[in-house]
Order: sequence, then C-alpha cells, then structure tokens
Amino acid sequence: MRRAIYPGSFDPVTNGHLDIIERGCKLFDEIIISILINPEKQPFFTIEERLEMLTDVVADISKGGCTVRVDSFRGLLVHYAVAQQANAIVRGIRAISDYEYELQMALMNRRLEPGIETVFMMPAETYSYVSSRLVKEVFHLGGQVTGLVPPLVETRMKEKLDQTR
Repeated sequence: MRRAIYPGSFDPVTNGHLDIIERGCKLFDEIIISILINPEKQPFFTIEERLEMLTDVVADISKGGCTVRVDSFRGLLVHYAVAQQANAIVRGIRAISDYEYELQMALMNRRLEPGIETVFMMPAETYSYVSSRLVKEVFHLGGQVTGLVPPLVETRMKEKLDQTR
C-alpha cells in the first residue's frame, strides 16, 4: 500500500488543499491529512474544529478509491510518518518561495528518515495564489472568500467571527 502524509495547519482548509488531496489520490492508495499541533501559533479554528471540517469536506474524495483519513500530530513529521507506516510526504508548492522553504524541509526530513520520500505537487492554476493565511486576512478585512474555501468552511468562518463579536 502506498500511504502518504499531507501535513499542514489547515487553518482553514482551502480549495487549494482539496485540489492537492484529489491529485494525491491519483498517486497514493491512502492519504493521511495531518494537522500539526503547534502550541506557539494562535489558530483561528481549534484542532477539533479543523479535524471535524476536514473530515466533512474530504468525505466525497474517500469514495473515489483512495482512502483519505484525517488526524493530528505533534513533534517531528518524519517520526509521525514512520509511526503511520507512510512512504511519502505530500507538500503543495505554489511559488518559488514555497519551493525554497519546502526543499530545505524535504532535505532535512530525508536526512532524518531516508526511507520517506517528499512529493511536491502544484495546485490547479485557479488556486496557485491561495493560502490559509491569505484567506484569513481577506476574511477578517471583510473580503469575500467564496470559491477559495469549501462552503462548509466559509459558513464556519462566519459563525466563528460572529461568536467573537
């Protein structure tokens, strides 16, 4: 079985993330979407909220022959990948700046765990500029995020904003 880890904060999950997951399903039998628990960051959504939303929005992808599972982890990604018996780590690349950072991480991960490959994937052109950080920034400034995130996520963002007012 070819199993990959797709790590990230997914705060919030975007349509670009979903595009990478769908593309990854063409290469792997199983993809574990893994939310990094980083206590130093102040997320918009809690880990539990992100786990719930991701599970909901990837349900249809799992029906296509590739198993998609949602999980969270803390610590080194390669240690988590070994524990999950993964063969690869999937990373989305939008721009040259992403590549430079991701290359450094991939090389360090290879040094720590030579048996785990890193696969870089580009999202569809439609999502090549979309990041969770940018979506949150636009949303908090009153901009429209329709089409950048799944409808469920947009609804949850509005509900979360209403709760903080």
